[in-house]
Amino acid sequence: MKYRRLGKTGWNVSELGHGMWGMGGWSGSDDDESMKALHLSVESGINFFDTAWVYGNGRSEKLLGQLVKDFPEKKLYISTKIPPKNFKWPMEPTFTLEETFSSSHIKEYVQKSLKNLGVAQIDLVLLHGWDDIWAKDEQWQKTVLELKQSGLINAFGLSIDRWEPNNAISAINTGLIDAVEVIYNIFDQAPEDKLFAVCRNMDVGVIARVPFDEGTLTEALTIKSKWPEGDWRNLYFGPENLQPSLDHLKSLKADLPAGTNIPELALQFILSQPAVSTTIPGMRKTENIKKNIIAMEKGKLSDQMIQNLRKHRWDRKPTSWSG
Repeated sequence: MKYRRLGKTGWNVSELGHGMWGMGGWSGSDDDESMKALHLSVESGINFFDTAWVYGNGRSEKLLGQLVKDFPEKKLYISTKIPPKNFKWPMEPTFTLEETFSSSHIKEYVQKSLKNLGVAQIDLVLLHGWDDIWAKDEQWQKTVLELKQSGLINAFGLSIDRWEPNNAISAINTGLIDAVEVIYNIFDQAPEDKLFAVCRNMDVGVIARVPFDEGTLTEALTIKSKWPEGDWRNLYFGPENLQPSLDHLKSLKADLPAGTNIPELALQFILSQPAVSTTIPGMRKTENIKKNIIAMEKGKLSDQMIQNLRKHRWDRKPTSWSG
C-alpha cells in the first residue's frame, strides 16, 4: 500500500481509502459481508475510512466502530459527515446556516457519531454539503474551534456538493479547513481548474470521491439498470442521466485501446493527480478491494494518456436529482 500526506493534518493516509456509503445506504448491503471487506482493507494496508451519519442513519458508522475495536493495534483514520439540519441536498444559497449547520446541530451530530463509532475523538468531521455564502459566518467558525479545543474532533472539513468544486474556496481561505471531499474522476475534472491550487496553497488535504461516477466507470451499467425501491441510484440514474452516462462511457471506450480496463484506468487517473491525498471508492465486497488494489499498484498514467482523457471531461450542473 502507498501513502500520501493528508494536508496540514500531517497524517499519512492510504492512497486507496474505503468509502462506506454502500454499506449503510444502498440496497443489498449485508453487514457480515461488509465486515469481511473492511477486515481485508485493514489487512491490505488501507487506513482511511469514510462514512457519514446519513449512511443508514448510523449503520455505516457502527460498522466502522466495530472495525476499530477489531484492530486496536492499528491506527485507522475515521472520517464522518454531519448531515444538514434540513436534510436537503444539494445546498442552496437561499438556505441559512441556521437551517443547515447551526452550532447546536453540528454539536448534536458530533455526539451521535461519537456514540455510533464508540470513540472518544473523531479524526475528521466534514459537513455533508456546503455553500460558500456562509464562509464568513462566525457561528460555524467558533463551533469548529470549540470542537477541536474540547478534543471531540481532531480535524475539520467540507464535503463539497456535486459539480460545484469551487463552492468551498472562500471557506478554505479562512484557514479553518483541514480537508475537503470533492467529486473528481475522468468525467468530473473541474476541481483541476481552481480548487486543487487553492488546496495546495492552504495545505488542505483532498479526498477524491465518486471515482467511478456512481458506477458508470465500472462498466456495470446498462440502459435497463434498475435497483430496488428506495435505492438512491434509481433517482441518480433516471432518464435525465442514465443514457447520457452510457453515451459518455461509449465515447471514452471508443477512444482507448481495445481491452482497456476502465475501472483500473479511472483509479489511475485520480491517483496521477498530486493534489489528491486519497480516493474512496465504495467497496462492499472483498473482490472490489482486490481489484482496486491492483489498479493502485499499477501507478500513474503516462502524460499522453492523461492528455487523451482530458477530452472526456463532462461538466454538469447541480439539479434536484444530483444530490
